[in-house]
Amino acid sequence: MDSIDKLLAELQTEYKEVKPQQQQSKSAAAKSFIPASPKSASFMDNLLAEVKAGFAEEDAAIELKRQQELEQERIRQEQLKAKQLETLKLQAKQWLAKVDPLSSEGLWFERFAESYPSKLEAAIEYLRNNEENNS
Repeated sequence: MDSIDKLLAELQTEYKEVKPQQQQSKSAAAKSFIPASPKSASFMDNLLAEVKAGFAEEDAAIELKRQQELEQERIRQEQLKAKQLETLKLQAKQWLAKVDPLSSEGLWFERFAESYPSKLEAAIEYLRNNEENNS
């Protein structure tokens, strides 16, 4: 945005500065394009302000779009995590149904599950850890 401000300031300075040499060499028609009156200067100021506001508006629109894209990605990630958790819950229920409570794994799991609110949550954590270790 600073480069735009500098460019606008340069343009404004160009139009406000009237060099005496150029005035003498230009025709009367060309002189009418040089902003010499305060009205012309305020017109240029307004024009430059409009251009600057246009760029600021465009920047704001780009930022809003970026924020919306980030929010959509965050929602997509949350949905993916929820889907993975549901899959893991299903696997944990199947594992709990298959595990023999009197086997060494079943006895170990009983002790492991004591620190969890439910056996299902313990099984989810157990399977999650096994999945991470096998990856």
